[in-house]
Amino acid sequence: MAAASIPVDLTNPGQVFACLGFLEAACELLGEARGGFDWRHSDDACFRLAVPGTDDPIAYTLRFLDGAEVKSRAPAGSRNSTAKWNVETVTADSHVFPFPDPGSPATLPASLEDADGRRLVIDHWGDATRRDNVKFWAGAGGYPGAALARDALDLIRGRVMDFAHDPFALTAEQSSSFRFDWRRDYIPLDVGFSPNAHGDVTMQGYPVVELMAAVGLAYARPFRRSNLEYSYGVAGALACDLFDPAFLRVALGSRQAPFPGLPFRLFAIRLGWPGQEGQARCITNVTEEFPRP
Repeated sequence: MAAASIPVDLTNPGQVFACLGFLEAACELLGEARGGFDWRHSDDACFRLAVPGTDDPIAYTLRFLDGAEVKSRAPAGSRNSTAKWNVETVTADSHVFPFPDPGSPATLPASLEDADGRRLVIDHWGDATRRDNVKFWAGAGGYPGAALARDALDLIRGRVMDFAHDPFALTAEQSSSFRFDWRRDYIPLDVGFSPNAHGDVTMQGYPVVELMAAVGLAYARPFRRSNLEYSYGVAGALACDLFDPAFLRVALGSRQAPFPGLPFRLFAIRLGWPGQEGQARCITNVTEEFPRP
């Protein structure tokens, strides 16, 4: 088994979702991954990940991102296309498409693909008919998720391996994102001005967090309490073995430990409207629901 760990701020939902993203990526790229959150050192929490073989699962995933390109996917016969945003659209058999053809190209699935045919698919934002799609972004002019993913990849290309031991620390000037990492976002009425109105101000974003958080929501979602409030849980791998992905997926949307004796922490997310109500949402506050076990 090959193992790796990365620092994580458990009060940053994007980082928690992104840890699941590394777990899902490791399952897809390397097979049979296991993981868990370790907070034995209160000021130095980490996410631990292990896979069969000898490849470091974090470094392997980051190398994949460094060489990946983004394509959008549409069902056969769809008129939706992201070509307008310079992202190629490929059609897929409608019988295996993950959800009905969307009303616009904004929520077409994004496929991260490398030259060797390996692939990670992001499609949670089109999943609203079955469960909450956790879509916080609302691109101007219908800017699609596939283009946001492409933009994030462009920001980390050639740099990401320098952050293999702390990928959530990689920053870049990022004008738009999936809004999973609260460190970039703001509400103009709260901060007193809008950076968008100043040509010499560009927000610093965290593109690895944004990308991997989107990957991490493939099979797991936080629990939606209202339009502006969610909660998420984390399962601790403290003195025990790491968990199969199913346990961490269930824990994310749980409000209590999925089974007795599991170290578990619960956090609440509160969001606000950075612009017009009913469009994009951004995270404004994260609190722990009850004392740490």
